[in-house]
Amino acid sequence: MTANPLRDTEDRRLPRIAGPCGLVIFGVTGDLARKKLLPAVYDLANRGLLPAGFSLIGYGRRDWTKEEFEEEVLSSVRDRARTPWRDSVWDQLAAGIQFVKGDFVTDGAFDDLAAMTRRMDAERGTSGNWAYYLSVPPQYFSDVCNQLERSGLADSTDGWRRVVIEKPFGHDEESAHELNKTVNAVFPETSVFRIDHYLGKETVQNILVLRFANQIFEPLFNSRYIDHVQITMAEDLGLGGRAGYYDGIGAARDVMQNHLLQLLALVAMEEPVTFSPDELKAEKLKVLKATSATGPFTQTTARGQYTAGWQGSKFVPGLREEKGFDPDSGTETYAAATFGINSRRWAGVPFHLRTGKRLGRRVTEIALVFKSAPHESFTDGQTQAQGDNALVIRVQPDEGVLLRFGSKVPGSAMDVRDVNMDFSYSEAFTEQSPEAYERLILDALLDEGSLFPTNEEVEESWRILDPVLNHWAESGRPEDYPAGTWGPEGADRMMGRNNRVWRRP
Repeated sequence: MTANPLRDTEDRRLPRIAGPCGLVIFGVTGDLARKKLLPAVYDLANRGLLPAGFSLIGYGRRDWTKEEFEEEVLSSVRDRARTPWRDSVWDQLAAGIQFVKGDFVTDGAFDDLAAMTRRMDAERGTSGNWAYYLSVPPQYFSDVCNQLERSGLADSTDGWRRVVIEKPFGHDEESAHELNKTVNAVFPETSVFRIDHYLGKETVQNILVLRFANQIFEPLFNSRYIDHVQITMAEDLGLGGRAGYYDGIGAARDVMQNHLLQLLALVAMEEPVTFSPDELKAEKLKVLKATSATGPFTQTTARGQYTAGWQGSKFVPGLREEKGFDPDSGTETYAAATFGINSRRWAGVPFHLRTGKRLGRRVTEIALVFKSAPHESFTDGQTQAQGDNALVIRVQPDEGVLLRFGSKVPGSAMDVRDVNMDFSYSEAFTEQSPEAYERLILDALLDEGSLFPTNEEVEESWRILDPVLNHWAESGRPEDYPAGTWGPEGADRMMGRNNRVWRRP
């Protein structure tokens, strides 16, 4: 059979198109599917990256007909799709849309699903190739995987079968290990795609380009030049109706264990031999194995809960007034911790990670703060207006890279002040970046695993974070911090002990 250059090419400059396949979304009635997954599927189809016979099966408890589910998908796409509306694309996609009613434990419902996939194989030419997207609460992962095995849906004899799993993947190292065992008993690790949507963002992938395609930055990524690294994911929203999910999980489990530690790994890893999934994951895993939380945790970590305050021009309630949240809960909405990497490159360089809700603004960034120059040639006062040099990678919003350095102030005196060189994605490129879920769904269909954490990465991330979580569990309540600020006072004390300050994005 003649190779298809758009599917089988090794030229990574060309877009790769998925071969014959279908996607089953479990939990298709939830917010994630409605806001992200269904629009991403349409956008992929609109970009010509899905096969003509692509099939989409929704699985959920609603008593929907095919036509009713089709209307739900249409509504979601109309509201949320990134690419322009095209009737021809929708008509082709809608022809392959089906719905199966069921819960996660009933044999008959999964038997119905198996019959539906066989029907799509015959009618749509999906060739037995199916990806199962588990957009469900983590307590159902085992049930769904076991039912997929029992019903034959995980059997890859007549085509490939893959499972895509949303976070959180466990709540500590032990639970993650047990969950990995359950999933890997049904699907081999090469067929498991654990979603960390941050890894699908263009600016996150650009970290590798910034470091390894340019000679000017990589030589500086080490303890000789870098004083410390700050990785921040700040949100200006509160729980937003997620109180039931969030209580008992908290900011560290929700964001730090996955998103922030993955960003740490990409910033700190050595250059892989190639950017193949195996080589890339091997280097990330090396970094994670060398990483540990830095103590004493009473001084190197901070956590908090937001109270009522002003978010911009709006006065918002505190966490304990949020509907559905236990006012006696000790779950943190702000988490900060210090980590060290035991490697020749990074020995002695602290990595300060922080995340929180109801902070000053929505921003995710990585700031590499350089050591101060000795200033031996400058007299007292000439550099007092200068801060630390920094390389800042802005992940969202305003995606780009900022370099801060000192420059002479115009005039007769030799005074130095900070200036910025600022690269913006939106200004430098005319094409719009695809949404993270577009990239990740397509990669799962293409069997491209570079952007998906492995079971070992997940367990190592929990191993790194567990000591901090255990300490907090025995340390009383989190500190309060007013909504609209940048976190509790303990976070400033944590940095101030070494005469450092948090960067104000």
